[in-house]
Amino acid sequence: MAWFLGKPAATSPSARVGVLLVNLGTPSAPTYWPIRRYLWSFLSDRRVVEACPYYWYPLLLGPILTFRPHKTAKLYQSIWSASGSPLLVYSEQLTSGLAQALASDDIRVELAMSYSDPSITTAVAKLLGAGVEKLIVLPLYPQYSGSTSGAVFDQVMRELSRYRVVPSVHFAADYHDDPGFIDALADSVRRSFAQTGPTHLLCSYHGIPLKYVTKGDPYQQQAQRTTQLLCERLGLSEGDYSISFQSRFGPTEWLKPYTDDHLADLLKRGITHVTVLTPAFAVDCLETIEEIGTVSKELYLEAGGESFTLVPALNHSPEQVNWMAAFIRRHAGHWLDRRDG
Repeated sequence: MAWFLGKPAATSPSARVGVLLVNLGTPSAPTYWPIRRYLWSFLSDRRVVEACPYYWYPLLLGPILTFRPHKTAKLYQSIWSASGSPLLVYSEQLTSGLAQALASDDIRVELAMSYSDPSITTAVAKLLGAGVEKLIVLPLYPQYSGSTSGAVFDQVMRELSRYRVVPSVHFAADYHDDPGFIDALADSVRRSFAQTGPTHLLCSYHGIPLKYVTKGDPYQQQAQRTTQLLCERLGLSEGDYSISFQSRFGPTEWLKPYTDDHLADLLKRGITHVTVLTPAFAVDCLETIEEIGTVSKELYLEAGGESFTLVPALNHSPEQVNWMAAFIRRHAGHWLDRRDG
């Protein structure tokens, strides 16, 4: 048996093409110590926080990981369900839907989290143990950033380096302008408008530090492109929609406008009815359910807004499963053709 650093070569011929879906991660429980472990794993990644470790690690191991888990635990407790963390539950449901949709193509699908369980180590072992020789890595981040998709690439390649025999790898870095993705987003907005009537559409994206963009990160440009394509598909004019960025952390400047500040500006312009879409999130999580659906909504309504509608993420909806399955087949096309031949 071939091996390298204790990792055997795959031997089963049962599945040759595999898909590794990767999302960010979530604490295992909405309590202090699981959240502390999760935050350490996440915030110690130098792809995520590009700061000098001699400066950053004392802050992280000191005040941040001492006090922040208490606050974060309360937020997670407000959204935690009997099934667990929404991000994990919805990601698992999406994975299950894709596995069923791709079963006839003999494509195996596994879910991994960058900073929690199921780990990339476990998911890669399952895929290679099932005989996967061609691997598609699909981070569940529509727009590319080095702090998200780039971090996934690092971790997957680091894990594969432990195997003597590695699969051919195709890394799907983003899908920000995929027509199927844009159509699915547009359908979700249309359903919302059908219930509430058309309102101003705010596309709120997860933010990143401004310095990442100045160094060449394409995230802001891709977020703008997603918004442009979506609003063209919906037939919205320039004044009917806007874009903002949420979830900033720390004292550094992040992409602007910040979502809560922008909502206040919309009120100053007389816009008192708003529909918020979060196109950077494949599935709903703390940042969509609590940060936008609770905090931002309360701030907007208390400041004079009349209606605030949050459009759910695509989650495991048929539209998401269908477009993503087609996306995967397209990326696996030449492998499937060669296998069938």
